[in-house]
Amino acid sequence: MRMYDLIEKKKLGQELSTEEIYHIIDGYTKGEIPDYQISALLMAIYFNGMNVRERYDLTMAMRDSGDILDLSSIDGVKIDKHSTGGVGDKVTLVLGPIIASIGVPVAKMSGRGLGHTGGTIDKLEAFPGFNAELADEQFIKQVNSIKIAVTGQSKNLAPADKKLYALRDVTATVDEISLITGSIMSKKLAAGTDAIVLDVTVGDGAFMKNKESALELAKSMVDIGKRANKKIAAVLTNMDEPLGFAVGNDLEVIEAIEALNGNGPEDLMTVVYELGSQMIVFSGIETDKTKAKELMKEAIASGKAFDKFVEFIDAQGGDSSFAKDTKKFKPASHIVPVNAETDGYVHAIKAEAIGLASMSLGGGRETFDDVIDMAVGIVLNKKVGDEIKKGEPICYIHANDQAKIAHAEEMIRNATVISPEKCNHMDLIIDIVE
Repeated sequence: MRMYDLIEKKKLGQELSTEEIYHIIDGYTKGEIPDYQISALLMAIYFNGMNVRERYDLTMAMRDSGDILDLSSIDGVKIDKHSTGGVGDKVTLVLGPIIASIGVPVAKMSGRGLGHTGGTIDKLEAFPGFNAELADEQFIKQVNSIKIAVTGQSKNLAPADKKLYALRDVTATVDEISLITGSIMSKKLAAGTDAIVLDVTVGDGAFMKNKESALELAKSMVDIGKRANKKIAAVLTNMDEPLGFAVGNDLEVIEAIEALNGNGPEDLMTVVYELGSQMIVFSGIETDKTKAKELMKEAIASGKAFDKFVEFIDAQGGDSSFAKDTKKFKPASHIVPVNAETDGYVHAIKAEAIGLASMSLGGGRETFDDVIDMAVGIVLNKKVGDEIKKGEPICYIHANDQAKIAHAEEMIRNATVISPEKCNHMDLIIDIVE
């Protein structure tokens, strides 16, 4: 079959067959089909979309382009959690140990941060010596032994996605539902778990800016998961403001440790409990989500969740003494308040701008080669709905370069809306797709 004919077919809005989709993905992965032809196809898909069968075939062809992990030797229902990204998102650091302490196997593959969104692997590497590159045998052994392991996405999983995403990024075809679905779900299905819980973030700091597009993506991913015989659910969570108070690697790790010790921010814990209750129900340990949430709260109150976190850090070579004494994390050399210039109520703290402000301090990457300053970031003092007085801190900037503070402060002020009218705190759980 000729690639020219397949481009023409999709340009006219026609369906690509299963065989044709596999031919395209296989040929491109092997370098037999050039970028310029795939670019043309991506644009045709962008304008004409794919139906549910085509999306499934695209996802499976991308999954089959590389290795597929065999986790069958892990006892129990293996569960992975995936977030579409956000600002202040330290959910995995809190959720994973809680779920593992209850006896649910958490086999998690995570990535690094890029742009204004943080990465779980970067945060875990705040613990000196932490090994985020586990061999398959080590990964499986650890999940069987302590019920949790987190490894980076360095394996040859869905290599077609890596090539396609790089091309989508430079051809303005990133934001198309079929292509996003294939990208996320091909890697999740290749990771070999039995169940997947998706955190689909919605709002200013998220990839999906509105509920309608986020809901369409969630339904698409859940449909693919079910067609692949996986237990799967998607929770739409609010990312109009940062999650929790801390934004920045060490700062978020410290907040996660506080959460595991029972002092987590209400918004963070709301998301953790919702995602975790779904994971527990999938595991079969509990059938009622309300009771599942109680199990999670008991795990925190008893100290089991924090103990599991320490065990997990130790198992992957990290120095868990930092978890036991967070003062061991080296603080930034400058901690500067950004004070309110008027009385009122906080109506907005735009998440994306806060994430970009943290990145401007050195707390994020513009490219994967950039080195993160682990100590810098922003710690909010107020959340949307809170009352604030003139001169009271909106947040604190943590910086190691004094020259970067003024620009970060300007970004924060532009991201913050204070109004004399009262407003409500944000609803965190927007919708659930099962």
